[in-house]
Amino acid sequence: MKELIETIVKPLVDFPEDVLVNVAEESDRITYKLNVNKSDMGKVIGKQGRVAKAIRTVVYAAGSTQQKKVFLEIVE
Repeated sequence: MKELIETIVKPLVDFPEDVLVNVAEESDRITYKLNVNKSDMGKVIGKQGRVAKAIRTVVYAAGSTQQKKVFLEIVE
């Protein structure tokens, strides 16, 4: 899943080397925390959050096979 997020986000940003995905796993959920360069934040979020919503939709669909709930946070 971490590789999927990186594959989606890296082509969108100007600084792909700054893309970092951290995983926090709890008993009933898995949270992926996406960090990007501050200047790329707008590209990842998109107008009215459309790009972020699309990324979350793909990640949630891919994570639906797991027993735990999947969340994606975009961290500044």
